[in-house]
Amino acid sequence: MSEQKKDFIREVIAEDINSGKHKAPITRFPPEPNGYLHIGHAKAIGVNFGIAKEYAEQGARCHLRFDDTNPLKEDTEYVKSIKEDITWLGYDWGEHLYFASDYFEFFYDCAVALIQKGLAYVDTQSSEEIRAQRGNVSVVGQPSPHRARSVEENLELFQKMREGDFADGAAVLRARIDMESFNMNMRDPVLYRVVHATHHHTGDEWCIYPMYDFAHPLEDAKEEITHSLCSLEFENHRPLYDWVVEHCPVPSQPRQIEFARLNIGYTVMSKRKFIQLVDEGHVAGWDDPRMSTLSGMRRRGYPPEAIRSFVETLGLTKQNSLSDFALLEFEVRSFLNGVALRKMAVLDPLKVVVTNYPEDGSETVMVPNHPQDESQGSRELSFTRELWIEREDFMIEAPKKFFRLKPGGAVRLKGAYIIQYQDHVLDDQGEVCEIHCELIPDTIGQAPPEGVKCRTAIHWVSCVHGVDAEVRLYDRLFSAELPDKAEGGYLGCLNPESLRVIAGAKLEPSLAAMSAGERCQFDRLGYFCADLKDHTHARPVFNRIVTLRDSWGGKR
Repeated sequence: MSEQKKDFIREVIAEDINSGKHKAPITRFPPEPNGYLHIGHAKAIGVNFGIAKEYAEQGARCHLRFDDTNPLKEDTEYVKSIKEDITWLGYDWGEHLYFASDYFEFFYDCAVALIQKGLAYVDTQSSEEIRAQRGNVSVVGQPSPHRARSVEENLELFQKMREGDFADGAAVLRARIDMESFNMNMRDPVLYRVVHATHHHTGDEWCIYPMYDFAHPLEDAKEEITHSLCSLEFENHRPLYDWVVEHCPVPSQPRQIEFARLNIGYTVMSKRKFIQLVDEGHVAGWDDPRMSTLSGMRRRGYPPEAIRSFVETLGLTKQNSLSDFALLEFEVRSFLNGVALRKMAVLDPLKVVVTNYPEDGSETVMVPNHPQDESQGSRELSFTRELWIEREDFMIEAPKKFFRLKPGGAVRLKGAYIIQYQDHVLDDQGEVCEIHCELIPDTIGQAPPEGVKCRTAIHWVSCVHGVDAEVRLYDRLFSAELPDKAEGGYLGCLNPESLRVIAGAKLEPSLAAMSAGERCQFDRLGYFCADLKDHTHARPVFNRIVTLRDSWGGKR
């Protein structure tokens, strides 16, 4: 194992390896295929696959296992998306792809073994009756009237459950543990329930399905997982996890270790809430670039390297906390700043006419692709008489420290000439619709001549050669840092400015030639990505990944 920053989980694993308890860690990432993965899952993925990678030379591995024990909510669509997300993040499960549903017979045999030991019984009460008997944290539970059924009767009833003789909810298999336990999870938890539904992987073969708390430890034990790493909400479930492993005929004894999950401000981390956002049309799907799903972040243009770096920076703790969304955006900017080529795009176009340049004239200017990396070379752009600049780069009544184009002023066009203001034209609404300027010769790459003040450069696009495009300016989906605690709930703090569509943006020609998913920086505007679904060379569509600076700093 290479030198790594240690955390409490890695210290436990190192001790187990050094003591000879295990030769190498075997971990797993066990998503339920009932929704798309989100940024919170990136932490669990990074921890489990990352630890396996660190011990790869010793034979470590990480399994991808689908915990598909609920046919009512699971779908092959989610299986496919989860595989895509993990691969996109840069991790590989190799030959170790598993489904809990492949172990259904094994789960059943373990349940029978518990019945034979007198540790499980069939309860035919209603779910309401069972719930009422469990009590609460201050009131002990009451035993079911069916708790004393004989082993023979329980075996017969459980067989009938499997054969479909019970309707949904008419019978469950419960563990016989302790109805007076302070841990509610140990008060004779339900192990199996009846569900007459078609399963995405096993079809109609089964009509009884194991509960998560029963299936999960058995899956880990069957796959000989050494360290079952999960989030803190499962800490109170660990006694049941250990109980199942101890009393069932399993080939190994995995160890469950909990760590704090990833919580980020201005997001939600609930599949139920994601489903509501999608179903009610608040977003355009699971991969809407405003969603904190991994597919949404991928479509928006977030680099997987930045997400991995963000997760690694946060580290592992046993204390739940809220991470600043700005930290994630910082990692995105840091990565893109080093690799994203610079391009020129005008989002709010205002025409400039260079009056002393030939009407049909055109010349090639060379513009660096990356100002800090000469190895990226330069690209050719065509300079013409009529150009587009950003509307905000011109002001009639400009403040003293406004160094862009203004009456009496001059400005450099990036990679090209310095132009001097002459006059401007107003439209019928009194808005500036055209600026007339004069080109100052011999100023490409040269200092301004004496008497001309030029303190900045602005981006531009040729009116003749520029390409029309749609640009989608994405921002945070929620305006409150804690959406779940906001007045009116999380739907009440949806950010109305989370998406602004610009239909008439002007791009330099090379941007239209970019492939879907390619990223770049629009000079002075932010980092952008060619949309994975809608972008074509004939109809370019770009998504803003992130602004050049944190625009939310003053809002928090």
